[in-house]
Amino acid sequence: MKTRPKVGTMGELTVRIESKHAIDFTEGGMPAVLSTPNLIGFLERTARETIAYCLDEDERSVGTEIEIRHLGPTPVGQSVHCIARVVHAEGRDITFHVEARDECEVIARGLHKRHVVRVDRFAKRVREKTG
Repeated sequence: MKTRPKVGTMGELTVRIESKHAIDFTEGGMPAVLSTPNLIGFLERTARETIAYCLDEDERSVGTEIEIRHLGPTPVGQSVHCIARVVHAEGRDITFHVEARDECEVIARGLHKRHVVRVDRFAKRVREKTG
């Protein structure tokens, strides 16, 4: 790593929710709303991009843990604003407090952990699993 991210470092991402981000069980009157897996993806992306400046060219951060409460539905067409704030950084492990809001309310809150890996070592490990 070029530098370790400082506690308090914050990143933001805003996404307009499209039908491709919605739950896949909208029959029987169930409204099309942002799915939890897509929400988690947005929060992870926010955290990843927040610390990208700290990494060497041959490094990436990978998600290792996520503890999220999905608190409210967001309809297709609204925007979601995600925030990731570094709350702990030790060695190659970084912990974030993450939060997401739609146009009306906080829709998610939790913790997310990422680990910094060297691309070549990570790729070697994957190759070993695939034969």
